[in-house]
Amino acid sequence: MMRASAREKPVAATGGQAKLDSRISTRTLNLVLLAALLLAMVLATALGAVRLPISEVLRTLLHPSRAGEAHDIIFGLRLPRVVAAALVGAALSATGVLFQGLFRNPLADPFVLGTSGGAALGGAIGIFLIPTLSFAGFSATAVLAFCGSVLTMILVWYLARASGRFAMETLLLAGFAIGTMLNAATVVFELHEEASNSGLRVLAAWLHGQLGIPTWSQVGLLAPLVGLAIVLGLPVAGRLNTLALGEEYAEQLGVHVGRVRVATVIVGSVLTAAAVSLGGLIGFVGLLVPHFLRILIGPNHVRLLPAAAIGGATFLILADTFARIAFAPTEIPVGVFTAFLGGPAFLYLLNHRSRESRQ
Repeated sequence: MMRASAREKPVAATGGQAKLDSRISTRTLNLVLLAALLLAMVLATALGAVRLPISEVLRTLLHPSRAGEAHDIIFGLRLPRVVAAALVGAALSATGVLFQGLFRNPLADPFVLGTSGGAALGGAIGIFLIPTLSFAGFSATAVLAFCGSVLTMILVWYLARASGRFAMETLLLAGFAIGTMLNAATVVFELHEEASNSGLRVLAAWLHGQLGIPTWSQVGLLAPLVGLAIVLGLPVAGRLNTLALGEEYAEQLGVHVGRVRVATVIVGSVLTAAAVSLGGLIGFVGLLVPHFLRILIGPNHVRLLPAAAIGGATFLILADTFARIAFAPTEIPVGVFTAFLGGPAFLYLLNHRSRESRQ
Protein backbone atom coordinates (compact mmCIF):
# COMPACT_ATOMS: atom_id res chain seq x y z
CA MET A 1 0.00 0.00 0.00
CA MET A 2 2.86 2.36 0.79
CA ARG A 3 4.34 1.79 -2.66
CA ALA A 4 1.05 2.39 -4.40
CA SER A 5 0.48 5.67 -2.59
CA ALA A 6 4.07 6.70 -3.22
CA ARG A 7 3.52 6.20 -6.92
CA GLU A 8 0.36 8.28 -6.87
CA LYS A 9 2.12 11.30 -5.38
CA PRO A 10 4.36 12.18 -8.31
CA VAL A 11 1.48 11.59 -10.72
CA ALA A 12 -0.66 14.14 -8.90
CA ALA A 13 2.24 16.52 -8.60
CA THR A 14 3.05 16.15 -12.28
CA GLY A 15 -0.55 16.86 -13.25
CA GLY A 16 -0.59 20.04 -11.21
CA GLN A 17 2.82 20.97 -12.60
CA ALA A 18 1.67 20.49 -16.18
CA LYS A 19 -1.36 22.68 -15.53
CA LEU A 20 0.77 25.47 -14.13
CA ASP A 21 3.62 25.21 -16.62
CA SER A 22 1.21 25.25 -19.56
CA ARG A 23 0.29 28.85 -18.72
CA ILE A 24 3.42 30.13 -20.43
CA SER A 25 6.48 28.50 -21.97
CA THR A 26 9.49 28.78 -19.68
CA ARG A 27 11.82 29.39 -22.62
CA THR A 28 9.55 32.14 -23.92
CA LEU A 29 9.37 33.76 -20.50
CA ASN A 30 13.16 33.66 -20.03
CA LEU A 31 13.70 35.26 -23.44
CA VAL A 32 11.17 37.98 -22.61
CA LEU A 33 12.82 38.54 -19.22
CA LEU A 34 16.30 38.75 -20.79
CA ALA A 35 15.05 41.27 -23.34
CA ALA A 36 13.41 43.27 -20.53
CA LEU A 37 16.64 43.16 -18.54
CA LEU A 38 18.73 44.51 -21.42
CA LEU A 39 16.14 47.21 -22.12
CA ALA A 40 16.04 48.19 -18.45
CA MET A 41 19.85 48.44 -18.31
CA VAL A 42 19.97 50.72 -21.35
CA LEU A 43 17.10 52.85 -20.10
CA ALA A 44 18.58 53.18 -16.60
CA THR A 45 21.94 54.16 -18.09
CA ALA A 46 20.32 56.86 -20.21
CA LEU A 47 18.27 58.46 -17.43
CA GLY A 48 19.72 60.77 -14.81
CA ALA A 49 20.58 64.37 -14.05
CA VAL A 50 22.03 64.55 -17.55
CA ARG A 51 19.74 62.63 -19.89
CA LEU A 52 21.49 60.83 -22.70
CA PRO A 53 19.88 59.70 -25.96
CA ILE A 54 19.46 55.94 -26.08
CA SER A 55 21.28 55.88 -29.41
CA GLU A 56 24.31 57.49 -27.75
CA VAL A 57 24.18 55.02 -24.87
CA LEU A 58 24.12 52.09 -27.28
CA ARG A 59 26.93 53.56 -29.35
CA THR A 60 29.06 54.11 -26.23
CA LEU A 61 28.40 50.60 -24.92
CA LEU A 62 29.19 48.96 -28.25
CA HIS A 63 32.21 51.15 -29.08
CA PRO A 64 33.61 52.53 -25.79
CA SER A 65 36.91 53.51 -27.39
CA ARG A 66 35.10 55.87 -29.77
CA ALA A 67 32.83 57.38 -27.10
CA GLY A 68 32.85 61.07 -26.41
CA GLU A 69 31.88 62.98 -23.28
CA ALA A 70 29.27 60.36 -22.38
CA HIS A 71 31.98 57.79 -21.67
CA ASP A 72 32.75 59.00 -18.15
CA ILE A 73 29.07 59.38 -17.23
CA ILE A 74 28.15 55.92 -18.46
CA PHE A 75 31.16 53.85 -17.37
CA GLY A 76 32.13 55.89 -14.33
CA LEU A 77 28.76 56.62 -12.74
CA ARG A 78 25.69 54.96 -14.15
CA LEU A 79 26.62 51.54 -15.51
CA PRO A 80 28.37 50.34 -12.31
CA ARG A 81 25.24 51.20 -10.31
CA VAL A 82 22.97 49.53 -12.87
CA VAL A 83 25.05 46.34 -12.73
CA ALA A 84 25.06 46.49 -8.91
CA ALA A 85 21.26 46.78 -8.90
CA ALA A 86 21.04 43.78 -11.24
CA LEU A 87 23.30 41.69 -8.99
CA VAL A 88 21.39 42.61 -5.84
CA GLY A 89 18.01 41.96 -7.43
CA ALA A 90 19.13 38.61 -8.85
CA ALA A 91 20.65 37.51 -5.54
CA LEU A 92 17.60 38.44 -3.46
CA SER A 93 15.09 36.88 -5.86
CA ALA A 94 17.08 33.64 -6.18
CA THR A 95 17.35 33.41 -2.40
CA GLY A 96 13.61 33.96 -2.09
CA VAL A 97 12.97 30.99 -4.40
CA LEU A 98 15.33 28.74 -2.43
CA PHE A 99 14.07 29.70 1.03
CA GLN A 100 10.41 29.48 0.02
CA GLY A 101 11.10 25.99 -1.29
CA LEU A 102 13.08 24.97 1.79
CA PHE A 103 10.47 26.12 4.29
CA ARG A 104 7.56 25.30 1.97
CA ASN A 105 6.24 28.70 2.91
CA PRO A 106 5.49 31.40 0.30
CA LEU A 107 6.08 34.10 2.93
CA ALA A 108 9.76 33.20 3.40
CA ASP A 109 12.18 35.88 2.21
CA PRO A 110 15.98 36.25 2.11
CA PHE A 111 16.05 37.76 5.61
CA VAL A 112 13.82 35.16 7.27
CA LEU A 113 16.73 33.61 9.20
CA GLY A 114 17.88 36.82 10.90
CA THR A 115 20.63 37.72 8.47
CA SER A 116 19.30 41.28 8.24
CA GLY A 117 20.11 41.78 11.92
CA GLY A 118 23.69 40.61 11.47
CA ALA A 119 24.12 42.74 8.37
CA ALA A 120 22.69 45.79 10.14
CA LEU A 121 25.01 45.40 13.12
CA GLY A 122 28.04 44.82 10.89
CA GLY A 123 27.13 47.84 8.80
CA ALA A 124 26.69 50.02 11.90
CA ILE A 125 30.12 48.98 13.23
CA GLY A 126 31.68 49.89 9.89
CA ILE A 127 29.90 53.27 9.70
CA PHE A 128 30.62 54.46 13.24
CA LEU A 129 33.82 52.71 14.36
CA ILE A 130 35.99 52.24 11.27
CA PRO A 131 34.46 54.42 8.53
CA THR A 132 37.76 55.11 6.75
CA LEU A 133 38.99 51.53 6.43
CA SER A 134 38.57 49.52 3.26
CA PHE A 135 39.30 45.94 2.22
CA ALA A 136 40.06 44.97 -1.38
CA GLY A 137 38.27 48.09 -2.58
CA PHE A 138 35.20 47.51 -0.40
CA SER A 139 34.28 49.84 2.46
CA ALA A 140 34.34 48.51 6.00
CA THR A 141 30.55 48.84 6.02
CA ALA A 142 30.13 46.48 3.06
CA VAL A 143 32.67 43.94 4.33
CA LEU A 144 31.32 43.86 7.88
CA ALA A 145 27.73 43.65 6.62
CA PHE A 146 28.72 40.65 4.50
CA CYS A 147 30.52 39.01 7.44
CA GLY A 148 27.70 39.83 9.85
CA SER A 149 25.15 38.22 7.57
CA VAL A 150 27.17 35.02 7.15
CA LEU A 151 28.13 34.74 10.83
CA THR A 152 24.52 35.24 11.88
CA MET A 153 23.47 32.37 9.64
CA ILE A 154 26.17 30.13 11.13
CA LEU A 155 25.03 31.02 14.66
CA VAL A 156 21.37 30.42 13.84
CA TRP A 157 22.18 27.04 12.28
CA TYR A 158 24.27 26.04 15.31
CA LEU A 159 21.50 27.01 17.74
CA ALA A 160 18.91 25.15 15.68
CA ARG A 161 20.97 21.95 15.96
CA ALA A 162 22.09 22.44 19.56
CA SER A 163 18.99 20.78 21.02
CA GLY A 164 19.87 17.54 19.26
CA ARG A 165 16.61 17.46 17.28
CA PHE A 166 16.74 19.66 14.22
CA ALA A 167 13.46 21.10 12.99
CA MET A 168 12.65 23.82 10.50
CA GLU A 169 10.48 25.55 13.11
CA THR A 170 13.49 25.74 15.42
CA LEU A 171 15.59 27.27 12.66
CA LEU A 172 12.95 29.92 12.00
CA LEU A 173 12.52 30.76 15.68
CA ALA A 174 16.28 30.95 16.24
CA GLY A 175 16.61 33.24 13.22
CA PHE A 176 13.84 35.50 14.51
CA ALA A 177 15.34 35.69 18.01
CA ILE A 178 18.93 36.33 16.88
CA GLY A 179 17.85 38.83 14.22
CA THR A 180 15.76 40.77 16.73
CA MET A 181 18.62 40.94 19.23
CA LEU A 182 21.12 42.10 16.63
CA ASN A 183 18.73 44.74 15.34
CA ALA A 184 18.36 45.97 18.91
CA ALA A 185 22.15 46.11 19.24
CA THR A 186 22.26 48.37 16.20
CA VAL A 187 20.11 50.89 18.06
CA VAL A 188 22.98 51.35 20.54
CA PHE A 189 25.01 53.00 17.78
CA GLU A 190 22.07 55.20 16.79
CA LEU A 191 21.58 56.43 20.36
CA HIS A 192 25.23 56.87 21.24
CA GLU A 193 25.88 60.46 22.16
CA GLU A 194 29.02 60.61 20.04
CA ALA A 195 27.29 59.37 16.93
CA SER A 196 27.60 62.01 14.23
CA ASN A 197 24.61 63.24 12.29
CA SER A 198 26.33 62.27 9.05
CA GLY A 199 26.87 58.76 10.40
CA LEU A 200 23.21 58.48 11.36
CA ARG A 201 22.16 59.60 7.89
CA VAL A 202 24.43 57.02 6.27
CA LEU A 203 23.14 54.26 8.55
CA ALA A 204 19.50 55.23 7.97
CA ALA A 205 19.97 55.21 4.21
CA TRP A 206 21.81 51.89 4.32
CA LEU A 207 19.16 50.24 6.52
CA HIS A 208 16.48 51.32 4.04
CA GLY A 209 18.41 49.99 1.05
CA GLN A 210 20.66 52.53 -0.60
CA LEU A 211 22.50 51.53 -3.75
CA GLY A 212 25.69 53.49 -4.23
CA ILE A 213 28.15 53.61 -7.11
CA PRO A 214 30.51 50.65 -6.74
CA THR A 215 33.88 50.45 -8.39
CA TRP A 216 34.38 48.03 -11.25
CA SER A 217 36.71 45.99 -9.03
CA GLN A 218 33.87 45.52 -6.54
CA VAL A 219 31.52 44.45 -9.31
CA GLY A 220 34.21 42.14 -10.66
CA LEU A 221 34.53 40.39 -7.30
CA LEU A 222 30.83 40.04 -6.49
CA ALA A 223 29.45 39.24 -9.96
CA PRO A 224 31.22 35.83 -10.20
CA LEU A 225 30.22 35.06 -6.60
CA VAL A 226 26.54 35.75 -7.28
CA GLY A 227 26.63 33.92 -10.61
CA LEU A 228 28.36 30.86 -9.15
CA ALA A 229 25.94 30.72 -6.21
CA ILE A 230 22.93 30.81 -8.54
CA VAL A 231 24.42 28.07 -10.73
CA LEU A 232 25.12 25.93 -7.64
CA GLY A 233 21.54 26.58 -6.56
CA LEU A 234 20.12 24.82 -9.63
CA PRO A 235 20.77 21.23 -8.45
CA VAL A 236 19.58 22.26 -4.99
CA ALA A 237 16.38 23.57 -6.59
CA GLY A 238 15.84 20.16 -8.18
CA ARG A 239 16.03 18.52 -4.75
CA LEU A 240 13.57 21.08 -3.39
CA ASN A 241 11.05 19.89 -6.00
CA THR A 242 11.26 16.41 -4.53
CA LEU A 243 11.25 17.74 -0.99
CA ALA A 244 7.95 19.51 -1.72
CA LEU A 245 6.29 16.08 -1.93
CA GLY A 246 7.22 15.38 1.70
CA GLU A 247 10.45 14.61 3.54
CA GLU A 248 9.62 10.90 4.00
CA TYR A 249 8.84 10.45 0.32
CA ALA A 250 11.99 12.40 -0.66
CA GLU A 251 14.13 10.10 1.49
CA GLN A 252 12.55 7.06 -0.18
CA LEU A 253 13.75 8.49 -3.50
CA GLY A 254 17.30 8.77 -2.14
CA VAL A 255 17.34 12.48 -1.33
CA HIS A 256 19.46 13.31 1.71
CA VAL A 257 17.17 15.88 3.32
CA GLY A 258 19.81 17.16 5.75
CA ARG A 259 22.28 17.88 2.96
CA VAL A 260 19.62 19.68 0.94
CA ARG A 261 18.88 21.91 3.93
CA VAL A 262 22.55 22.72 4.48
CA ALA A 263 23.17 23.41 0.79
CA THR A 264 20.10 25.65 0.53
CA VAL A 265 21.05 27.67 3.59
CA ILE A 266 24.68 28.07 2.42
CA VAL A 267 23.75 29.21 -1.09
CA GLY A 268 21.00 31.51 0.19
CA SER A 269 23.24 33.00 2.86
CA VAL A 270 26.05 33.77 0.39
CA LEU A 271 23.58 35.41 -2.01
CA THR A 272 21.97 37.46 0.77
CA ALA A 273 25.35 38.55 2.15
CA ALA A 274 26.48 39.65 -1.33
CA ALA A 275 23.25 41.60 -1.80
CA VAL A 276 23.46 43.48 1.52
CA SER A 277 27.13 44.31 0.99
CA LEU A 278 26.22 46.15 -2.22
CA GLY A 279 22.82 47.64 -1.46
CA GLY A 280 21.99 47.45 2.23
CA LEU A 281 18.68 45.97 3.37
CA ILE A 282 16.23 45.99 0.45
CA GLY A 283 12.92 44.32 1.20
CA PHE A 284 10.18 42.68 -0.86
CA VAL A 285 12.34 41.82 -3.89
CA GLY A 286 12.94 38.24 -2.74
CA LEU A 287 9.29 37.91 -1.76
CA LEU A 288 7.45 39.59 -4.61
CA VAL A 289 9.33 38.51 -7.74
CA PRO A 290 9.25 34.72 -7.04
CA HIS A 291 5.53 34.95 -6.20
CA PHE A 292 4.68 36.69 -9.44
CA LEU A 293 6.73 34.31 -11.59
CA ARG A 294 5.33 31.27 -9.80
CA ILE A 295 1.89 32.30 -11.07
CA LEU A 296 3.24 32.43 -14.63
CA ILE A 297 5.35 29.25 -14.86
CA GLY A 298 4.37 27.12 -11.87
CA PRO A 299 6.24 25.91 -8.78
CA ASN A 300 9.07 23.97 -10.47
CA HIS A 301 12.10 25.43 -8.67
CA VAL A 302 14.55 24.49 -11.42
CA ARG A 303 12.62 26.64 -13.89
CA LEU A 304 11.72 29.27 -11.34
CA LEU A 305 15.25 29.98 -10.07
CA PRO A 306 16.82 31.42 -13.28
CA ALA A 307 13.60 33.24 -14.18
CA ALA A 308 13.47 34.82 -10.72
CA ALA A 309 17.13 35.86 -10.92
CA ILE A 310 16.57 37.64 -14.26
CA GLY A 311 13.24 39.09 -13.16
CA GLY A 312 14.67 40.30 -9.86
CA ALA A 313 17.56 42.00 -11.63
CA THR A 314 15.17 43.80 -14.00
CA PHE A 315 12.80 44.81 -11.21
CA LEU A 316 15.49 46.32 -9.02
CA ILE A 317 17.13 48.20 -11.91
CA LEU A 318 13.81 49.85 -12.72
CA ALA A 319 13.03 50.49 -9.04
CA ASP A 320 16.44 52.08 -8.43
CA THR A 321 16.11 54.22 -11.55
CA PHE A 322 12.76 55.53 -10.35
CA ALA A 323 14.13 56.16 -6.83
CA ARG A 324 17.05 58.03 -8.39
CA ILE A 325 15.14 60.37 -10.72
CA ALA A 326 11.57 60.65 -9.38
CA PHE A 327 12.35 63.36 -6.83
CA ALA A 328 15.60 64.70 -8.30
CA PRO A 329 17.84 66.19 -7.09
CA THR A 330 16.77 64.34 -3.91
CA GLU A 331 17.35 60.61 -4.09
CA ILE A 332 15.28 58.20 -2.01
CA PRO A 333 16.61 54.79 -0.89
CA VAL A 334 15.44 52.12 -3.29
CA GLY A 335 14.31 49.97 -0.34
CA VAL A 336 11.70 52.60 0.50
CA PHE A 337 10.32 52.40 -3.03
CA THR A 338 10.29 48.56 -3.13
CA ALA A 339 8.42 48.52 0.20
CA PHE A 340 5.91 51.10 -1.05
CA LEU A 341 5.36 49.14 -4.26
CA GLY A 342 5.78 45.67 -2.82
CA GLY A 343 3.23 45.92 -0.02
CA PRO A 344 0.11 46.43 -2.19
CA ALA A 345 1.43 44.09 -4.89
CA PHE A 346 2.01 41.33 -2.37
CA LEU A 347 -1.49 41.78 -0.94
CA TYR A 348 -2.84 41.40 -4.48
CA LEU A 349 -0.85 38.18 -4.97
CA LEU A 350 -2.11 36.78 -1.67
CA ASN A 351 -5.67 37.54 -2.75
CA HIS A 352 -5.00 35.86 -6.10
CA ARG A 353 -3.66 32.79 -4.29
CA SER A 354 -6.66 32.52 -2.00
CA ARG A 355 -9.04 32.77 -4.98
CA GLU A 356 -7.14 29.99 -6.78
CA SER A 357 -7.26 27.72 -3.72
CA ARG A 358 -11.05 28.06 -3.54
CA GLN A 359 -11.52 27.01 -7.17
